[in-house]
Amino acid sequence: MTVVACSNNYEGKTSFVVYSTHGKELLTEYETLFEKENPDIDVKWLDMGSQDVVDRLRSEKENPQTDLWWGAPSTLFQQAGKEGLLQAYRPTWAEQVLPEARGQRDLWYGTYETPEVIAYNSVAVKPEEAPQDWDDLLNPRWKNKIIMRDPLASGTMRTIFCAMILRFYKTSGSPDAGYQWLKKLDANTKGYVANLTLLSQKLARQEGWVTVWNMPDIELQRSRYNYPLAYVIPKSGTPVVTEGIALVAKANHAETAKKFYEFVTSKPNLILAAHKFYRIPCRKDIPVASLPEWITKTPIPTMTVDWNILEEKSNEWMKYWDTHIRNKGKL
Repeated sequence: MTVVACSNNYEGKTSFVVYSTHGKELLTEYETLFEKENPDIDVKWLDMGSQDVVDRLRSEKENPQTDLWWGAPSTLFQQAGKEGLLQAYRPTWAEQVLPEARGQRDLWYGTYETPEVIAYNSVAVKPEEAPQDWDDLLNPRWKNKIIMRDPLASGTMRTIFCAMILRFYKTSGSPDAGYQWLKKLDANTKGYVANLTLLSQKLARQEGWVTVWNMPDIELQRSRYNYPLAYVIPKSGTPVVTEGIALVAKANHAETAKKFYEFVTSKPNLILAAHKFYRIPCRKDIPVASLPEWITKTPIPTMTVDWNILEEKSNEWMKYWDTHIRNKGKL
């Protein structure tokens, strides 16, 4: 992927760069809306996996190629903050999110709350036959029917995998039982794909029948592209991820980035994201009547997750998974 160069004289406009995980549909929408209100600014964005964002920020630390990071689990923002990759900014609505939805020293703030789900091809799998909970994914009936996004580059997948390990770790203090669970899941997994586009297409073509991913993206792929997808919110509980936003340390266009930061997290644009992109806002001052009915009426059992342990252990656990579990469950 090529980094878009910043320029202060592109047709007389100020340009700045956003690294984001939120997909071309949402990013294009807000690029268009922001530029309409700010015709002197040119928004450039790169859509990538959240771990890819962190890796880029590390490699570009002394010469940043972006100004704003928008989207990824809060645990990755926490890591980036500790590594000096972010700079403080206190948005105008700072007091409207819960303490756990903002970083220390104003280094990041939460934008959306994102539940993880079990998704499936609704033509190949009947609703009553779909996996209803995490352990159902280990049933032999799903052997070679599961297809998943490669977890190493994806914050969503890292969160799901680490949450599965944490179910056992919190009582035993060891990841071993969680590793065994993931090995059984790997035994049922046909393959790991590079991005959401491939994942959705393969599910739609029934190259795989079942996956795990986040609810907003599944809803969007179903409504925007008419893919035959449905999902189940695991009945025992699911990780609900706080998605973040932050200014990048040493950003070349920090003031312009702040303007975009405030724009996409304003009340009207959070309401728009809820209706059009199935995003649940972190801000608690959004009138309930302005939100779509599914937000207020969809029960989402939340899994208890120790996010501090997940942040601390995720790299270790995912390295083990990649070395000792990936594609070895069938052996």
